[in-house]
Formats: sequence, C-alpha cells, structure tokens
Amino acid sequence: MALEQVAIAVTGVTAVWLSQDKRDAWRRYACLFGMAGQPFWFVATWKAGQWGIFALCMLYTLSWGRGVWNNWIKPRFA
Repeated sequence: MALEQVAIAVTGVTAVWLSQDKRDAWRRYACLFGMAGQPFWFVATWKAGQWGIFALCMLYTLSWGRGVWNNWIKPRFA
C-alpha cells in the first residue's frame, strides 16, 4: 500500500471524526487534518490520472482552507 493511501485514510477519517465532535475546541482541528491530507490526495490522483477528482481536490482544499481561516487565522485578528 502506498504512503499516500495510508495518509489519506488517517487524515480523512480524523478530519471527519473531529468535524462531528460536540466540543468546539476539538471540532476546530478538523480543518487542520483535512488540509494535511490534501497533498496526498493531489499526489494519488495525479499518479492515477484521475483529473476530475484532482479538480475536486482543489475545491476541497479551498473548503478546508476556509476552515483554517475561520477557526485559526481570523480569531487572532479579532
């Protein structure tokens, strides 16, 4: 099994798990795990030639980036 497959599984499941946590303090970490998995998604889809999913990864990266902005960066400026 390729490294990127393991990384996708670990970061993806962790992101989804945390995104459903009742505690705000834990839920805000979901976007960090989601963002950490994106490079592995890009590599895996590039290697497989799955261009539709590669494009979708760009949208997921923007979505996780929105979470990083709203949960980590923006509060520091407030």
